[in-house]
Amino acid sequence: MDTAARLEINTALAERILVGFIRDSVRKVGFQRAVIGLSGGIDSALSAYLTARALGPENVLAVRMPYATSSADSMTDAQKVIDALGVRSLTVPITPYVSPFFERFPDMDERRRGNVMARMRMIILYDQSAADGGLVIGTSNKTETLLGYSTIFGDNAAAIQPIGDLYKTQVRQLAQAMGVPRSILEKPPSADLWVGQTDEDEIGYTYEELDRLLYLLVDARYRVDEAVAEGFPRQMVEDVWRRVRANHYKRTMPIVAKLSNRTVGHDFLYLRDWVG
Repeated sequence: MDTAARLEINTALAERILVGFIRDSVRKVGFQRAVIGLSGGIDSALSAYLTARALGPENVLAVRMPYATSSADSMTDAQKVIDALGVRSLTVPITPYVSPFFERFPDMDERRRGNVMARMRMIILYDQSAADGGLVIGTSNKTETLLGYSTIFGDNAAAIQPIGDLYKTQVRQLAQAMGVPRSILEKPPSADLWVGQTDEDEIGYTYEELDRLLYLLVDARYRVDEAVAEGFPRQMVEDVWRRVRANHYKRTMPIVAKLSNRTVGHDFLYLRDWVG
């Protein structure tokens, strides 16, 4: 199976579907505006392009939330998106808010500090959602969602996730087709949580490798042995599949203990747009 070919998408069709999805999802719950965190990375840039196309740039608030160690390029690239789209923007540095917390726990490692920063950014986005009357748009892609490479109630918290069914390599395809600035397309993906941090270094594999393997394990439903037979190292296959399974809890709503005949999440499953 040529998995690289299987990961190729019809970008025009994907754009049309996702623009319609955003417009429909936002308006169905009574909103006309959206709030989105803009990091300067490809995921948030593509999400901003899609949201501006769906709702009109005047109805999108892009929020930049740098930390003291954030790359200057991140701010610059985020500004390129703001200028290209004509969306409204706000910059809220998070350093004054998270630094006292870091000082209280000086033994915090980089991961704990990163989680705090991600959750602080979500506090800001939901505050601006209340202030501006916009629905919070998520920016997570399928690769990182499957691997659990996100902070629960942090960067994975949002009302909708438009690009959540696009692998990272597919995000790149659509972003290029929609005209996302080249500097964003070409730079190494990074959560920008500490100096020199990159996604691929932290995960241990390239996104190209991960997407080809995840497509087999998830979309094609290959077993571990079958994926190994396709040429992937067994250690990589077992490691990736372990991550997918171990992080399932991040992809679901909190589980409710069932005590009645009609339990939210079990039996009470009406569509949000039911009639009557």
